[in-house]
Amino acid sequence: MGNERWFRRELRRRLRPDERILELGAGTGEMGAALSASGIEIDGLDLWPRPLAWPPTAEWHRADLRSFDRYADYSAVMANLILHHFTAAELLGLGARLSQARLIIASEPARWRRSQTLCAALGPLFGVNHVTRHDADVSIAAGFLRDELPRALGLTADRWQWICGTSPIGAYRMIALRR
Repeated sequence: MGNERWFRRELRRRLRPDERILELGAGTGEMGAALSASGIEIDGLDLWPRPLAWPPTAEWHRADLRSFDRYADYSAVMANLILHHFTAAELLGLGARLSQARLIIASEPARWRRSQTLCAALGPLFGVNHVTRHDADVSIAAGFLRDELPRALGLTADRWQWICGTSPIGAYRMIALRR
């Protein structure tokens, strides 16, 4: 979906020189390692143990993002394909925890029926198994459109300015800056 290139470009434009970004749901660490290699200061947060390939100068927080208690240490937070897994109440709670952030940047699935149809039709041609096709279908159905994500996080126009859009291949992208 081109997420790494998009994050790298947008973070270079929007991060301040003294800021580290916290990656929510950093998983196996590929995104964070790639961003770190390009000079972006990044720490990770996930339930998983620190990945072996995680940058040695980057911090790894092994915790649940719904109850993580160090968000105040970060003025910039990013999420890559993680937020669509949470309920409306969990997103609202996360948004309250992120209220001190200056920048929230996210890439999630766009909730497009055509993407579900394409995945179902083309997946078998590329050797995608039935479990992955099911996961893709469920993830797309849980995705976002327009300004749904900032509203789900409880961001308000008087405190936040946001840009939301979708890429041609179905990535929903949000950049939110605190006023």
